[in-house]
Amino acid sequence: MHSSTKANRHHRVLVLGGGSAGITVAARLRRADASLDVGLVEPSETHYYQPLWTLVGRGVVDSSSTARPQERLVPRDVTWHRDRVARINAEASSVELASGSTLGYDVLVVALGIHLAWDQVEGLEEALATPEVGSVYDLKSAERLWSAMRSFTGGTAVFTNPLGQVKCGGAPQKIMYLADAYWRDQGLRGSTRVVGAFAGTVMLGVPEINTTLESLVMERGIEMLFQHDLRAVDGAARKATFRQLEREEDVTIDYDFLHVTPPMRAPAPVAESPLAVTEGLHTGFADVDHYSLQHRRYPNVFALGDSAALPTAKTGAAIRKQAPVLAANLRSFLGGTPLEKEYDGYSSCPLLTDVGKLVLAEFTYGNTYEPTFPVDQTKERLDMYLLKRHVLPQMYWHGMLRGIA
Repeated sequence: MHSSTKANRHHRVLVLGGGSAGITVAARLRRADASLDVGLVEPSETHYYQPLWTLVGRGVVDSSSTARPQERLVPRDVTWHRDRVARINAEASSVELASGSTLGYDVLVVALGIHLAWDQVEGLEEALATPEVGSVYDLKSAERLWSAMRSFTGGTAVFTNPLGQVKCGGAPQKIMYLADAYWRDQGLRGSTRVVGAFAGTVMLGVPEINTTLESLVMERGIEMLFQHDLRAVDGAARKATFRQLEREEDVTIDYDFLHVTPPMRAPAPVAESPLAVTEGLHTGFADVDHYSLQHRRYPNVFALGDSAALPTAKTGAAIRKQAPVLAANLRSFLGGTPLEKEYDGYSSCPLLTDVGKLVLAEFTYGNTYEPTFPVDQTKERLDMYLLKRHVLPQMYWHGMLRGIA
């Protein structure tokens, strides 16, 4: 691996994004063909394992353990362009960078993640500076969240989940369960109203898991308000205003603790390019075939992860299954042979319900429940918690990002 700022460079394969998806694909491509010219565009100096941020918010995991220097993860002999993508010109098979450089490509891999649109909620950015408001979708905020959780002495605690596409869609309720359990242990639950104000209509789209979660919130006395989409936060007055989608009216809830999941949208370079879906739920995301991960209109473009318009959950687990399919099909495309590998929509959501307890949801396209282990994953389990807490991070750093897991 070496860095380059040279203008007008051309790569056989150009990967946009150095997160989970980009690094994993680059590693797999290089393992399969050590002579393949691969370039990678990523401005960040630090790479994060974000699935543990929920446990950072609960005080179980130290935030520093979720970070690694990016330079240690970019595969050897992949050219790392430490720059930001400004524009994708799919017609010319080129990418403009923020620095003004232009990179050409034979094949493009779009792995730019998803944009956290904090500014779409009026007053949210200001409210995040107040001690009662936090989010596990931002590392610094997740660190403060644990302090807010410990300082809470009772009242109304609200947990939001927005309309539209989000990454790790289970996180809004994971932190809700963790906070509920912590306050229960502290003897505060009798004086606390826990509210899940979610824009959706169910806890989770997988019926077998949804049944478990419905029972869980009922047993714990968690008040679920569905079709509630957060629109504004008044941090000074501690008020959260939601749009009740079914009745099309605004509802304001006074809070003493607020966990916010920000609205999310496709990254601008993708959304503003001809690669994007132009209407519907996946507007702005890369319009790829759901099985081959090849773009529907530009055959020399592939996409995976949060940037791709795929009807499954946006998770690291999904990327782990998408990456080998994409890498194999990309190499077939370069070789002029048919694309034979197919992604089945696999994703998973390890739903933390307490420290030491987890319900593991695994599913494919159509929200079809597809458990991996020969145990009842619809129940709260210690072994599944240990898998998430200890096994999966090691698999990520030492396996997935190295192109071998």
